[in-house]
Amino acid sequence: MTNPTNEAPRTIAWFSAGAASAVAAKLAISENPETIVAYCDPGSEHPDNQRFIADCEKWFERPITQLKSEKYADTWQVWSERRYLVGPAGALCTVELKKRMRQQFEDPTDRQVFGYTAEESRRVDRFRLANPDVDLWTPLIERGLGKGDCLGLLERAGIEIPAMYKLGFSNANCVGCPHGGMGYWNKIRTTFPEVFDRMAILERDLGHTCIRADGESVYLDELDPDRGKDSGIEAECSLLCVLAEDDFGDGGES
Repeated sequence: MTNPTNEAPRTIAWFSAGAASAVAAKLAISENPETIVAYCDPGSEHPDNQRFIADCEKWFERPITQLKSEKYADTWQVWSERRYLVGPAGALCTVELKKRMRQQFEDPTDRQVFGYTAEESRRVDRFRLANPDVDLWTPLIERGLGKGDCLGLLERAGIEIPAMYKLGFSNANCVGCPHGGMGYWNKIRTTFPEVFDRMAILERDLGHTCIRADGESVYLDELDPDRGKDSGIEAECSLLCVLAEDDFGDGGES
């Protein structure tokens, strides 16, 4: 998408159907009412994420632009056809279903909003090094807001949090994410056993795994059910939440 040179640069808030990106988008809209909210649909997220998206559209008072690959229906198709899960450079599904969609939509002059939280300053540093041409805006870090704060702000706004958080997961990512560790996959084993089994079979078919234990690759069908933990995130709201609600400009109500 190209932005005509006679128009002001756009502000794009990248929404990931999670709490942090939702609050970051809301803050961006409060500062720039022309903010465009965009979501890259990887096709493998919990169905409740679409409900959350609809709720956030009401909160934002604007539609969320949904971008989806025309080549791949979901993460499973990427993994199966490309014969690759994850490695030192990251997960191929992220590249094909999120990064590529973002690159096709963005303009060089865009100001881009990401939901990095106060705990993720190192991730921001890495992003800036890898993407020096991106005009990055991180409103959550500016306000010192963490992941728990974002969940608390959504609850105070009357927005039901995504189902994955309620199930005890730390993120509302795809169900069966190759970035997850031992604790994450053991939680998938008990909560979504069909997804665990499907990934275990795929790993054997591909000949490599998506997790490591003690520095070595471990196939899911060999993973000790008691290894690791994924305890989720508790919603909280500090004074910083109240200040952020003031910035929303709507009293924090949906």
